[in-house]
Amino acid sequence: MGQALGCLQVDQSNVAIKEQFGKFVDVLEPGCHCLPWCFGYQVAGGLSLRVQQLDVRCETKTKDNVFVTVVASIQYRAMAEKAADAFYKLSNTKAQIQAYVFDVIRASVPKLLLDDTFEQKNDIAKAVENELEKAMSAYGYEIVQTLIVDIEPDINVKRAMNEINAAARLRVAANEKAEAEKILQIKRAEGEAESKYLSGLGIARQRQAIVDGLRDSVLAFSENVPGTSAKDVMDMVLVTQYFDTMKEIGASSKSSSVFIPHGPGAVRDITSQIRDGLLQGNSAQ
Repeated sequence: MGQALGCLQVDQSNVAIKEQFGKFVDVLEPGCHCLPWCFGYQVAGGLSLRVQQLDVRCETKTKDNVFVTVVASIQYRAMAEKAADAFYKLSNTKAQIQAYVFDVIRASVPKLLLDDTFEQKNDIAKAVENELEKAMSAYGYEIVQTLIVDIEPDINVKRAMNEINAAARLRVAANEKAEAEKILQIKRAEGEAESKYLSGLGIARQRQAIVDGLRDSVLAFSENVPGTSAKDVMDMVLVTQYFDTMKEIGASSKSSSVFIPHGPGAVRDITSQIRDGLLQGNSAQ
């Protein structure tokens, strides 16, 4: 906005207040205007019609006695049709808006718990906007938007809230870990049971196959070699198996020392023990 030789230029999004001998005359729109100073015309001042923002920090306490700092952002602008009211009625627009914001926040937040304050911040912002709209419209200002941009509890309260949240998450993690370990133990036990069951079946089948093989060998040998009894064939088979076992023990690179009775008499004793064990097993079946 500039003035020279009785002419005035008003920039876009601005208005100027025209007076004559100190009395309000008109609101000058953007453009060029003639102000003959010799007739007492002058410009009292200018007014911006752009949206302005005011950040207000208000400290208050909640219903559960927690002190918080609420940060509200107020977006407002002067109305062109009420530019005279906006220029003359208020000397400090920002201080007036801040006072109304303090009044509404300190009346609303103490009715809410801390958690509810975070959840209902939009309701708080709406209450502030409604109160400002009613109050500031009489002074030629429009409230465009009201936002609660931050709610800051005391640092000690914030630390306690974080610790509570961390403890709750650790408790959930511990429960999940215990449940996972329980499932692993159950599956491991089921696997061991199934393994032992299958191992038992394998051993039973192995023993049955050995018995069947020995029986077939004894019968075949008795039929092909006349004059031999089943006992003689059984003794020969057992002695053969005994020497095969000794050979395998000696051939193994990881074998340890094995002390067993050795000699013709010991072979006969072993033969008798094995034969008796097989006969007892067959009689039990």
